[in-house]
Amino acid sequence: MKFLFDIFPVILFFGFFKWGEGHADTAQAITSQYLSGLVSGGIVSPDQAPILLATAIAMLASVLQIGYLLVRRKSVDAMLWISFIIISVFGSLTIYFHSETFIKWKPTVLYWCYGAALLMGQFFFKKNLIRAAMESQIKLPDGVWAKLSLAWIGFCVVMGIANIFVAFNFSTDTWVNFKLICVVAIMPAFVIVQSLFLSKYMEEVA
Repeated sequence: MKFLFDIFPVILFFGFFKWGEGHADTAQAITSQYLSGLVSGGIVSPDQAPILLATAIAMLASVLQIGYLLVRRKSVDAMLWISFIIISVFGSLTIYFHSETFIKWKPTVLYWCYGAALLMGQFFFKKNLIRAAMESQIKLPDGVWAKLSLAWIGFCVVMGIANIFVAFNFSTDTWVNFKLICVVAIMPAFVIVQSLFLSKYMEEVA
């Protein structure tokens, strides 16, 4: 359930972009009505409407995510705050300049921020952030925790590069598909492979 909650903005982004592509005139009317005051020049063209609408919806979903947790008096983890800040900045730039370039950079910046946080924690502050987040649930040898952190750092670097490659070498539609595949297929697959690797170590220290 938490996984679906975390990817809620991405699912909405995908859904509204696809809907906007199939209903360009309606998407243009909606974005012109609600976003024209935020767009440089005040004019939204039909080809820009789907990405602007999807971006605005994803930003709203991120606000609702944070608001829901705060109202319920639940803690908002650091990764969710980082995601919220990044989509707010890059989403706002996308809408103001009515340019998809900014929102296309957002996943890469997000992945690299995660990777940088893990890297700095591991090598500069001598704190394994993956271990800090998971140690209450599983017990692993020290060396395995270090390998796990490095695996996540590598994953974040590779995914950031992959996003840039797809975003700027293929159509926006292909990039949106890839963005969804990353969160519903590639990342879960990475977690599953990681879990299989860790299982033997969890048995050893049980």
